[in-house]
Amino acid sequence: METAFDIVNFLGLLFVLVFGLLIAVAVVLFIIDRSQTGDAIRRNYPVIGRFRHLFSELGEFFRQYFFAMDREELPFNRAQREWVGRAGEGKGNTVAFGSTRNLAVPGTPIFVNDPFPPLDDQYASTEPLLIGSTARTPFLAPSIFNISGMSYGAISKPAVQSLSRGAKEAGVWLNTGEGGLSPFHLEGGCDLVYQIGTAKFGVRDEAGNLSDDKLRDVAAHDTVRMFEIKMAQGAKPGKGGILPGEKVTEEIAAIRGLKVGQDGISPNRHREIDTYDHLLDLIAHIRDVTGKPVGIKTVVGSEESIREFFDVIAKRPDDAPDFITIDGGEGGTGAAPMPLIDLVGMPVREALPLVADLREEFGLNNRIRLVASGKLVNPGDIAWALAAGADFVTSARGFMFALGCIQALKCNKNTCPTGITTHDPRFQKGLVVERKYTRVARYAKALVKEVETIAHSVGVSEPRKLRRRHVRLVQPNGRSVPMNEVFPRPSAK
Repeated sequence: METAFDIVNFLGLLFVLVFGLLIAVAVVLFIIDRSQTGDAIRRNYPVIGRFRHLFSELGEFFRQYFFAMDREELPFNRAQREWVGRAGEGKGNTVAFGSTRNLAVPGTPIFVNDPFPPLDDQYASTEPLLIGSTARTPFLAPSIFNISGMSYGAISKPAVQSLSRGAKEAGVWLNTGEGGLSPFHLEGGCDLVYQIGTAKFGVRDEAGNLSDDKLRDVAAHDTVRMFEIKMAQGAKPGKGGILPGEKVTEEIAAIRGLKVGQDGISPNRHREIDTYDHLLDLIAHIRDVTGKPVGIKTVVGSEESIREFFDVIAKRPDDAPDFITIDGGEGGTGAAPMPLIDLVGMPVREALPLVADLREEFGLNNRIRLVASGKLVNPGDIAWALAAGADFVTSARGFMFALGCIQALKCNKNTCPTGITTHDPRFQKGLVVERKYTRVARYAKALVKEVETIAHSVGVSEPRKLRRRHVRLVQPNGRSVPMNEVFPRPSAK
């Protein structure tokens, strides 16, 4: 009896102490909130005003998991992410009952099924395509779908390792991003595209200028197949790369030539390029030094500007880029100013047909390959891009989802909960390379297979035979119109 009485007394005393502590904390917070001058809500509503910030932070979580419908979220909705997840796990991507996609949204592509599609034994896989026919070492690229630029620094060591090994298994190329070539890119043995950003990380001398000796060192790796000059990125046209200092470790600092903890801010453009002639000079120089195909990555701002580029190429066809990567204004990144992410750069669904038409108009279809990039992660996206005129498609965020990205939107804070965009060992331990690289490979293979299925359905034997007439685009009035009428080609409309 006494023992029970003692327990009751102890619990009562504990309650008083806890309650008293809460009151004390509330009083301290009340004084702090009343005296601070930075937050009007907390000053006018001490203590309880703090819940506004808490609920704002949690709102993103609750919307994603409890309130948003499958097709509502941005930048990628749940249906898109789950398709990648199922593909990465090797699970079937068949669904039941009916589509959850709203087919009345303007711009929605609808593929035109053929009443007499090829039989199963007339089905063919996509053939490899040569890039850089005039280079000393051209590249026969095996896959229509590849991994876009994600630099070591922006993403973690295990993420790069997983992408490298997965790319090798799937037979796709991996773009290094502008952060230089790390040992982790090489260890998987996959085909690599070395991206040269405006800061020229990995191929610059002490003064920050392009170093021919370092270019040769990079090109000496057999797996480095091509070089890409990054002119602009979809998420931040006119702004260089941004690597927050908290993500610059000792290893990353050594690769990039920075100090530990120093922000990696790239110039907003290449200092030696201020005309299209200068751009072709640099392309020709890098191709001569390395012997490998050289292309550019850019964002289209206007038809006048990109037409001027093709006018210059027409005068100097020997110096033409071997490929052009078109990144849309909807492209993603680890860190960028919101006005650039939201408002600058032509979307890829407008830019790609425009550039494809100019390439055809100038008779450069066999000389310049087109690579589409920018929020293209599912089979329908890739099939649309090929029909619009692309030769290849690259994706970064699709492969991030394959690695396990949950769209936490923490890429710039070194606190990515899945270990993809952080260098904190606490979070990186969740990304197990031996498990994730297989997801990368399965995603790439499953996507290509389903694009081939779409191609078969519209009546062609393989994806690169898709044409604009095979796609209808939904208009604001609810009707769909053939894409070759919305974007007529210069010839053979």
